[in-house]
Amino acid sequence: MEKTVVKRYLGLVAKIVIPLALGVGLFYWIYKNVDVEEVKNALRQDVNYFPIIVMLVISTFSHVFRACRWRLQLKALDIHAPLMPLVVSIFGTYAVNLIFPRLGEVWRCGYIAKRENAPFTKVVGSMVADRLSDSVTVLTLTLITMLIAFPAFEKFFSTFPQVQAGLEGMLTSPTVWLTLVVVVLALVALFKFGKNNRFVAKVRNMALGLWQGFYSITKMKDKWKFLWYTLLIWGCYFTQLYVCFFAFDFTKDLGIVCALVCFVLSSISMGIPTNGGLGAWHIAIVFGLSLYGVGTFSLQQLDPRATAFAMLVWGTQTLLLIVLGIYSYFYIMLSKPDRQKPVQAQ
Repeated sequence: MEKTVVKRYLGLVAKIVIPLALGVGLFYWIYKNVDVEEVKNALRQDVNYFPIIVMLVISTFSHVFRACRWRLQLKALDIHAPLMPLVVSIFGTYAVNLIFPRLGEVWRCGYIAKRENAPFTKVVGSMVADRLSDSVTVLTLTLITMLIAFPAFEKFFSTFPQVQAGLEGMLTSPTVWLTLVVVVLALVALFKFGKNNRFVAKVRNMALGLWQGFYSITKMKDKWKFLWYTLLIWGCYFTQLYVCFFAFDFTKDLGIVCALVCFVLSSISMGIPTNGGLGAWHIAIVFGLSLYGVGTFSLQQLDPRATAFAMLVWGTQTLLLIVLGIYSYFYIMLSKPDRQKPVQAQ
């Protein structure tokens, strides 16, 4: 009983306390190293809020397009969820991630699996494929942006040489590759020689369900639609940041390449497990703007204009996610599935 309580508290710390402490710590560091009064002045005097409103509209559509893309994957698994519940599940995902980083995806899979009486592992597998396609997109955009704006990334690596060293070390380390090979061989041996073990059989069934969901992309009839929705999703993500450049005088003439660099850096920063990118997203944007002349990036003093830009954009997007999350809560609470399906076989 005591071990269960300890595990529960450790899980709570890992899921809530550590990401929140990391995000708050990064945000405090920003607050500590910037002239707050100048930030307030920039937000009071220098902002055109119309582009911010446009950004919020585009951001909402990005969630709708993501729901449309996920619907294609679920259809390939013979899970025919209506579009509106899927849209609501995406709204809820980002709202949950504000409190419990990375758990929003698990919540949306559970909600849709329960609503449609579908195998949870299959739905999770489709979500994994969904996120993998995002990772491929971010990697592709990063490589393209590095080619277009190589001097900016050169400055990035010269400012943070440990990042370059870490990446090179990870790719060339024999230990990393040997560990990967050992893990793969161990899994193969476990599944091959442990077929009669109840635990192995349970894990195997879960892995099979995940694989079926992941494999759904290759089985779907509308692969071109999947690609189209992917372009729409990431087009919205980039555009919603780019239009915000027109909200301030000091960013409106920086150009689309600067916006692309900031977008890629901020997308990479979302890999840091903080609540909604708290702190990490701000630092990425401030650094990206500094590469194009909006102040100079210093660990001791951040530019108040760039910080004001990051705070306004992140703050309004976060407020939108909270509003959409509240809408999702009431939608789920007040609505019921149109029909009851038999539970699909695993």
